[in-house]
Amino acid sequence: MSHERRILLAHGNGGRFMRELIDQVFARHLANPLLDTRTDAVTLALPEPEIVFTTDGFTVQPLEFPGGDIGSLAVHGTVNDLAVAGATPLYLALNAFIEEGFEIERLDRIVASLARAAQQAGVRVVAGDTKVVPRGEGGGIYFATTGVGRRTRPLQLGIDRIMPGDRILVSGPIGDHGIAVLLARGDFGLSGDVRSDAASVLPLAQALLALPGLRFMRDPTRGGLATVAHEIAQSTGLDAWLDQASIPVRDAIRAACEMLGYDPLYLASEGRVVAVIAPEDADAALAAWRALPGGTEAALIGEVVAGTARGVLRTELRGERMVNALDNVPLPRMC
Repeated sequence: MSHERRILLAHGNGGRFMRELIDQVFARHLANPLLDTRTDAVTLALPEPEIVFTTDGFTVQPLEFPGGDIGSLAVHGTVNDLAVAGATPLYLALNAFIEEGFEIERLDRIVASLARAAQQAGVRVVAGDTKVVPRGEGGGIYFATTGVGRRTRPLQLGIDRIMPGDRILVSGPIGDHGIAVLLARGDFGLSGDVRSDAASVLPLAQALLALPGLRFMRDPTRGGLATVAHEIAQSTGLDAWLDQASIPVRDAIRAACEMLGYDPLYLASEGRVVAVIAPEDADAALAAWRALPGGTEAALIGEVVAGTARGVLRTELRGERMVNALDNVPLPRMC
């Protein structure tokens, strides 16, 4: 590669510098036969019966935080969207938007992390593109991803399948990612050992697929658990009741929220699953999750009941308050 150790506009012009960047950073970490064809498109073998497709973008600040970075987050976020749809992730496409002046050593570190996360999740990056934006017009680096997965058998999963009496479960404590990112920014003069929960939720999602009462799964990223509950209520016309005492929140997360004025219900989690399941299968779902390393703290946290399309939190003092949708921007961007 050129002696330059920072990204130049020339790294995005299609010439020698761009080829060196792709070969010596992206291709070096992500190499596989499908990516190495040097063509403008890749031919994929897509097994039947069902192909699942998703797309996402990642603009987190800071780019590196306890428990992850924008590279691993891009993989986990895309893989998890496929997993909660009942699919096994197979392929990713990756678009990188890099700001002029970005350190190549740091880029190499982030792409290496992305590659490790992809390998662990069992997916291959098979296509990509690199763009360089002028200094001051980006946040260091942004990623956009596309994910392709397969469902080995037809599944009936969807928010429209939720019925009164169904139970709401979460696979572990909420808000770890949101607080880890906020503290890593150093904006509040606080420190701690909080780590992001960012991880692949594929094992958690697959553990429930055999249960006939599984209705719906979602990973509670932007907007957190509260947004999932509100979406369930608005989409079904039913009430989604959450029990505050049953929702797992780590003490460190609760303390940080109290100091900063945040509600953990609205904080992003990047390695959790919210599932809605028929009451007769709720215990089996909890047992399946608790048997997995990523689900040992899974909990039954609520119920869907006939109502008027409300999200409702039953507080620890046995009062009630509405769980409303976010209608402004109270939280910094963290995904």
